[in-house]
Amino acid sequence: MNSTLVTFPGGLTRGRSTIVEAVPVGERHGLVVSETPFHPLDHTWPDQPADRGTIGGLPVLDCVTGARSGTGEILLGADIPARRGAEGWHWLVVHVTDAPLPVGTEVDLEVDAEFRAALSAGHTACHLAALALNAALADRWRKETRPDSLGRPDFDQAAITSSRIDPRGSVDVYRLGKSLRKKGFSAEDLDPEKVARQVNERLAAWVAADAPVRVAVPGPGLTARRTWHCSLPEGEAAIPCGGTHVRRTGELGTVEVALSLDDATLTMRTSTG
Repeated sequence: MNSTLVTFPGGLTRGRSTIVEAVPVGERHGLVVSETPFHPLDHTWPDQPADRGTIGGLPVLDCVTGARSGTGEILLGADIPARRGAEGWHWLVVHVTDAPLPVGTEVDLEVDAEFRAALSAGHTACHLAALALNAALADRWRKETRPDSLGRPDFDQAAITSSRIDPRGSVDVYRLGKSLRKKGFSAEDLDPEKVARQVNERLAAWVAADAPVRVAVPGPGLTARRTWHCSLPEGEAAIPCGGTHVRRTGELGTVEVALSLDDATLTMRTSTG
């Protein structure tokens, strides 16, 4: 069995394919097809929730990443010991249902397009907010650090500990502790409300620019190293990303962030309107 081919990077929400594997998921059933429009939860960086929808008319209760080892064993989600895309593994999209369907059955796959659109908006806004936050905090670096694609110090990648995509929003958590200080970042007298205003001003300009968004797709496999691109007024932004996105920033309506500082943790909540 080969790795699952996926069509969600191109924005597709429908497809037809053949069931090639059935695996137990607790008391439920995990159905694997050769090609799917469903976006599964990534076991390595579980930021974007799984798509909802139906397979062969059955509700998809969950959609997870699976991996077949060299010995033929299929592991799911957090039980996978290898990193995404590791050699020697086949990578699978596993559609979890309450009822089984026979291997070899050709089925229609239907993703909940409204839920997908809300997650896509949240994911695009998350990337834009991260880039705007990098710009707002750029003058707090005392040492050179790796820049983002727009040439600013990449605070987001240096400090992030978790990211969760919500329908039309996201929550990102950053640690401002000793390791970040050693890298040259100063959080002294950081005013979250002031930074949020600067971020929101930049986000408003980027939404107003109605900048085109695309996902570069080097191959059809689940673990192909895809990259999010957005042609912003400051230049071409690019962030490695396996999720789904809107096609233009203008589709977001508005993007706003709220920042909160607690102990040595900065939390950014992003919402779209």
